[in-house]
Amino acid sequence: MSRVHDALRRAEQTGSTAPPVNPPLRAGGMRGAGNGTNSNGAMVDAGPNLAGLLEQVEEIPLRVATDSLLIDVNRPHEAPMEEFRTLRTRLNHMKTLQPIHSVVVTSPSPAEGKSLSAANLALAQAHLAGNTTLLADFDFRRPVIHTLFGMERSPGITDYLMGKIPLHQAIRKVAGTNLYLMPAGEAVMNPLELLNLREVKLLLERLPSLFNWIILDSPPLLFAADASLLSTLCHGPLLVVRIGHTTIDSVTRAMQSLCNNNVLGIVVNAARRGELYSKYTYYHSYYTPKDEELGAGEIEAGGQREDD
Repeated sequence: MSRVHDALRRAEQTGSTAPPVNPPLRAGGMRGAGNGTNSNGAMVDAGPNLAGLLEQVEEIPLRVATDSLLIDVNRPHEAPMEEFRTLRTRLNHMKTLQPIHSVVVTSPSPAEGKSLSAANLALAQAHLAGNTTLLADFDFRRPVIHTLFGMERSPGITDYLMGKIPLHQAIRKVAGTNLYLMPAGEAVMNPLELLNLREVKLLLERLPSLFNWIILDSPPLLFAADASLLSTLCHGPLLVVRIGHTTIDSVTRAMQSLCNNNVLGIVVNAARRGELYSKYTYYHSYYTPKDEELGAGEIEAGGQREDD
C-alpha cells in the first residue's frame, strides 16, 4: 500500500486535519516562520515571502525540438501563433469580467491535443509583458510537458506534494520569458489519491499569488477522474476536441463527468491548413496555403497534433 494511501487511512482513523504545506499569508505577503509537516508526516519548508520564492527558482534555457509543434513567439504572424493569441485574448477578456486565474486543459479522450494546447496557450500568455504564467503538468499518469520543453521530469509536483522538496525546487523558469514550468515529478502508484490530499487545494490557492495565469495539463476526462477533481479546485476547464477524431457522444459524456458546470470554452484542434490560412492571406500574402492537416481552433487554438 502506498505512503499516500497509508497517510489518508491514518487521517480518517484519527479524524485529524493535515496542517497546511505553507502557513497562511500575512499582511504584506509574508508567511509565518518555521517548518511544518504535510499529510505524509514529512517536514515541509514553510517557504519565504512570495518574491523570495520566485528568486530561488532555477532558470533553464528554452529547449524546443523542431518537431515539437510548439508555437514560435518570435514569429507572431504565423497562423498557429495567431490562433493562440486569439484564445489568449478571449481568456484575458473573460478575466476582466470574472476572477479567473487557473485553467485546467483536458480532453474527452487521448490523442486530441490537450497537452500541446496547454503548452502553446502558456507560451502565448507568457509572451505578454509582465504576464507571469505557470504551466503545471498535473497529468501524473502520462506526463509530457517535461519532454516538450526538454527538461527533467523530477523534481516536480509529486515530489513537492509528498514533502520531499520545497515548492521552489518544483518550479523552473524559462530564461528570458515570463514562463514558469512545473513538471509532473516522479511517478506515483495512485495519482488520484495524491490529488485528493489537502496540499493540492492549498497549492492551487497559493499559486495565484505568484502568477497571473496557472495552466494545468490533466488526463482525459473519460479515462480518469483527475481532471474532474482538478476542475473543482480551479476556475474551470478548457475542453480540447479534435476534428475528425472526437465524437459528439464523447464530448457529451465528458461534459457530464465534470463535477461543476464551469467549462470556460472548447478548443477545436486539427483544422486543415487551407481552412486556417484563408482568413490570414489578406494581411499575410506571403503564405502559400496547402491542403494538409495543421491544427486550428475556434475559441480557440491550434497548430498541433499530439499522441496524448
